[in-house]
Amino acid sequence: MKHKDGLDIAALLLLLLVAVAAMVVPVALTQPALLAVPAVLVLIALCVVLYQRRRLRAFLARQLCSTDFENSRIQYSLANLPIPTVLVNDGRILWYNQYFRQDVLDDYDAVTRPVNRVLPELDLAVCSRPHGQDLKVGERRFTAYAGSAKGSRGASLVYLINDTLYKETLDEYNESRPACLIIVIDSYDELFDDMKDSEQAKELEAINSLLEEYIGRSTGFLRKVTNSRYIAVVEERDVRWMLAERFDILDKVRALHPGGLTTLSIGVGHGGKTLQECHQMARESIDIALGRGGDQAAVKTVDGFEFYGGISHGVEKRSHVRSRIIANALCDLIKRSDSVIIMGHRMSDLDAVGSAIGVLRICKMCDVPAVIAINSEATLAGPLLKTFLDAGEGHDFIAPDQTLDVITPNTLLIVVDTYQKRLLESQQIYEKCKRVVVIDHHRMAVGHIDNPTLIYHEPYASSASELVCELLQFMPKENNITPLEAQALLAGIMLDTRSFALHVGVRTFEAAAWLRSRGAQTADTKLLFNTSKEEYEARAHIVEAAYIYKGCAIALSDELEAGMNVVLPMAANDLLTINGVDASFVAVAKNDGVNISARSMGALNVQVILEPLGGGGHLMMAGAQLQNCTLQDAERRIREQIDLYRAAQKENTAR
Repeated sequence: MKHKDGLDIAALLLLLLVAVAAMVVPVALTQPALLAVPAVLVLIALCVVLYQRRRLRAFLARQLCSTDFENSRIQYSLANLPIPTVLVNDGRILWYNQYFRQDVLDDYDAVTRPVNRVLPELDLAVCSRPHGQDLKVGERRFTAYAGSAKGSRGASLVYLINDTLYKETLDEYNESRPACLIIVIDSYDELFDDMKDSEQAKELEAINSLLEEYIGRSTGFLRKVTNSRYIAVVEERDVRWMLAERFDILDKVRALHPGGLTTLSIGVGHGGKTLQECHQMARESIDIALGRGGDQAAVKTVDGFEFYGGISHGVEKRSHVRSRIIANALCDLIKRSDSVIIMGHRMSDLDAVGSAIGVLRICKMCDVPAVIAINSEATLAGPLLKTFLDAGEGHDFIAPDQTLDVITPNTLLIVVDTYQKRLLESQQIYEKCKRVVVIDHHRMAVGHIDNPTLIYHEPYASSASELVCELLQFMPKENNITPLEAQALLAGIMLDTRSFALHVGVRTFEAAAWLRSRGAQTADTKLLFNTSKEEYEARAHIVEAAYIYKGCAIALSDELEAGMNVVLPMAANDLLTINGVDASFVAVAKNDGVNISARSMGALNVQVILEPLGGGGHLMMAGAQLQNCTLQDAERRIREQIDLYRAAQKENTAR
């Protein structure tokens, strides 16, 4: 059995206390007056010990740590070691060399002192690992290594390597790594075209002054590359304070113009190995920031994206030039394909199916065989599908797994109403098709489709159906869209705009007017939104059970019956009609998970709130699907995200 030094000291103190008690107790029983003399002597002894403690420790240190010793293999072996070394046992310092006394103790003595008072961060378990432990003592920085000392009854030897210079050099290297910022004035042409030259100059001067002041706080520089685009190169230390301040330059620029019409988008790339890699990351960031509607900063790192801002509505673009260019490019791609597969998102709604039907008409105009891949058993557009089946158009719709055998290297996949790979109707179709086209209006999010052959992505648009309507109007061949197809597209627009109440612009009404001229009947379209009595009762039950939390209506429901998924978004829409509700969140249990539908009137960005939960969408309409999650856990996570969003809003208002 090993003997412990701490136990020896404790036993000796116990024996001394017993001896003192044996002498004092008889005196106290016979002549108590005589106790005053030993008490005074003990008090004097204690004062002397306390006064001489430092000298006593110094004496012990000279005796224990001296180089004049005999028969000590440990001391002989460490005597000339030119690095700070200390012997620790039972949490106390037993011995150290002169370099430890000079570099760590600053010529003070610490024999028998607890090691955690000298080195508070020391962890012998970490020091015993191959990489050691980083320690900081005053202004000096060390790497500590530990090992067992043979023949010392369980003591540990700790070696400290003074690498202050190297660590400070490494810190400065990391802090001075280059980072790239690309800054864009959102919707420059639309905002500045109607301004007088003097007004443009005044507005641009204000923006330039704010940006110069902002980047002037850094160690980098700012350059204007076009009328609406800037590039800045800063250091990593500057990116950190920008992140800490959550890019408050966005709020300052938004405050320049009444209504916040003037906004910026910022793409940040940092953490790359080279400046070129950081610039590429910044380009990807600015693309996704603009794709999410602008007025925000997107930060690309090696681990993914982070977003800051994003509280403004997208500015509607009034030019149809891009629509015409995309229409011609899409027509050319379709004609060079053997076949076309059109696909939306899982749990397809009227907008996904309606826009897919519109794209199918484009393929028919190009005389290329095409089908719509859709899971008819899991869709929110059942009434619309039934209408086409009754009209004898059922051959245009096919189950996703039936398309896998007919896909060739020259097959074109057209994805509508989503930009995220994880939300696709079929991941297998996407992975098997080499050529992909994306038509979407949702704000871009992490996990989007990589490198599509052609993309038509406009976050300002009300719906994917609106975008497809514009493409149909610019097709080279004469439009022969049928009234039933026009009705499907109109249904998609009405769904995402809540019957033209929210998120509509001039081009939305232009698209609706064009569809009406092609035979779409508003009364028949409205019938597609009718629900059964059971669905209406389920929706009313969800609304009745809702409560308001920080201006947000939250409703929870157990799993609904099969075929009643449409109740979820309808209940979220109904909750918005309650006074004082800025946004609504409806969570319904589904297959050991939870489906969440969120709606907003624009005061809150529900996309930003649901993104940390793995969801997506846009400012006023978003959703999420949580796997292996209970309703209570989903409710807690929703409330946490609302708290964070409200706190960020309050912070921005305070600025």
